[in-house]
Amino acid sequence: MLFVAVRAARRAGDAILRAFETRDFEVEQKSDRDFVTSVDREAQRIIVREILRHYPDHLVVAEEDDRRRGKESSVVWYVDPLDGTTNFVHGYPHFAVSIAAWRFGRPLVGVIYDPVRNELFEARAGEGAFLNRRRLRASGLAELRRALFASGLPAYRREGAELFWRRTEACLRAADGYRRSGSAALDLAYVAAGRLDGYWEAGLMPWDIAAGVLLVQEAGGIVTDLEGAPVALERGDVLAAGPNLHRAFLEVLGTVEAS
Repeated sequence: MLFVAVRAARRAGDAILRAFETRDFEVEQKSDRDFVTSVDREAQRIIVREILRHYPDHLVVAEEDDRRRGKESSVVWYVDPLDGTTNFVHGYPHFAVSIAAWRFGRPLVGVIYDPVRNELFEARAGEGAFLNRRRLRASGLAELRRALFASGLPAYRREGAELFWRRTEACLRAADGYRRSGSAALDLAYVAAGRLDGYWEAGLMPWDIAAGVLLVQEAGGIVTDLEGAPVALERGDVLAAGPNLHRAFLEVLGTVEAS
């Protein structure tokens, strides 16, 4: 399964990178501040075709076009062919392919591929997380005041802006620095790699986080929802951090009440 996910991610990433360098693609607006490009759709076709060629009895849930392909199955693939489409459209080189397979609500494999940097993050349940074959370890930092965290507000969740800013302000007061990258998948991969000490976001879609959850866990980090419960992909609330800071971030976020 991991081999199939890696090959699909690399093939899709090659197509994405060619279009990014030539600027040869079409853009449509799905909703306010939410875009889809011809490259999203091409990359999704590449990935779905690769998965179903090897696993025709599996279900694939993907972001663009018809979201469910294949057969109802205990194994579900979650595919985001281009996470960070807004960055891609603007020529900002920070986006990724994200592919994961889950069985009975538990992650089996996860792959996040950044074609610009040629960085392949991969994990298989129980076997660790890796970046270009190098084992990853989540941050061991224990002082929240020194922490670098990331967050964001999904384009399709603008109604939650006020709560997002209050949570961000609370974390900014407690931590050292903040980043907003525009790619939930890469934010989670960066937590797994120890580049970020923590990351949280609310209201994401399953394909935004399905691969990153496994990467962080296999790198020794902790992933929950924003209240400390197990992550529910359908709800899309996630808090990922190194093992020494997860509780601290959870406590800070808990001081902010939803209105």
